[in-house]
Amino acid sequence: MLKVGEPAPPFATTATNGKKVSLEDFRGQTLVLYFFRKAFTRNCTVETRGFRDNYDDLRAQGAEVVGVSTDDWGTQCSFTKSEGVTFPMIADTDRTISREYRVFFRLFPISHRVTYVIGPDSTVLGVFNHEFQVVRHLDEVLRFVRTVTSSGPPSSPPFSVR
Repeated sequence: MLKVGEPAPPFATTATNGKKVSLEDFRGQTLVLYFFRKAFTRNCTVETRGFRDNYDDLRAQGAEVVGVSTDDWGTQCSFTKSEGVTFPMIADTDRTISREYRVFFRLFPISHRVTYVIGPDSTVLGVFNHEFQVVRHLDEVLRFVRTVTSSGPPSSPPFSVR
């Protein structure tokens, strides 16, 4: 996984809404970039619904959300539609973004449940990784975004949860 303070790797692709999306699009604002394993699975659905249900609050804090999985394009589009997601979702079918963000388990090409909070200057401000505690994961991300957007980035120690 990336570490707090590292630059977020650039990406540019097409989201499930058919629009181009890149890291550069979010320069000057906070980005919540979350990686999940598989669309339509129980925990990933709960996680995505949590970000969907809190999207307006996150936007009110000045943050944007993007979801990423290695599902194929059709599956990711179906998942986005069935869950009523209005933020960009990315089907990282060639796994390029996932590799760049170092979200795979060491021995298996399966993604960790990891969320990066990326600052306005495209550096990683927070790293959240909870494999099974989906609600805790979401709560910590929301709390962190509220803190970071209301008072600026934390000075020290860096915020990383595993």
